[in-house]
Amino acid sequence: MRKKAVILGLVAAIIVGITVSASSLPAETVNLDVGRMHGTISTAMGSAILGDPSAPITIVEFGDYQCHQCYNWFHNTKPAITRDYIETGKVNLVFVDLAFLGSDSPKAAQASYCAEDQGKYWDYHDLLYNSQEPKIDGGWANAERLKAFAFSLGLDMDLFDSCLDSGKYSKRVQYNIQQAKDHGVKGTPGFFIVGPDGQQQISGAQPFSVFKQILDPMI
Repeated sequence: MRKKAVILGLVAAIIVGITVSASSLPAETVNLDVGRMHGTISTAMGSAILGDPSAPITIVEFGDYQCHQCYNWFHNTKPAITRDYIETGKVNLVFVDLAFLGSDSPKAAQASYCAEDQGKYWDYHDLLYNSQEPKIDGGWANAERLKAFAFSLGLDMDLFDSCLDSGKYSKRVQYNIQQAKDHGVKGTPGFFIVGPDGQQQISGAQPFSVFKQILDPMI
């Protein structure tokens, strides 16, 4: 009887441990945007959500980590949107890859999802934009550097290297690129602001005032 009680206790402890572990996952992992539609845009292959997944408005950003205008938007417009709309729960943001500018672009996009496997999607996403260099395919986003970025974030390198080298997320990146083409997005960055009453497209690294003019009437 005592042996049975010990076994049951161990099983209970394991279940509790699993529950605690799941509830402790970073929000970006829990909020993996699998199987969702944002207006007419599908993220069926999965994309991480920045902000409250239940926010009534979603900004869908199509971007390339080697895109200089994406870099400008990341540094000049996104901080104000994050402060005024995302952190207040009014809006969330989904990043969809349009990785087309160079041969390193698809691999960088895949690397971001390998980081997502370890709960570090947005950290890796931000690090890529903060590390961007002027020359496309100049080496700053090659496989060696992508792995170095992962190491700097403290990721399990065996898992990350295996993920990146195997092309685990190549189909997801290609699916996202096709979504961009299907919606007429021909350059980066491109945006769709999706609300309860429809969606509106924005092209280019527009200033905060342009987004505010569209977002405020939707809220």
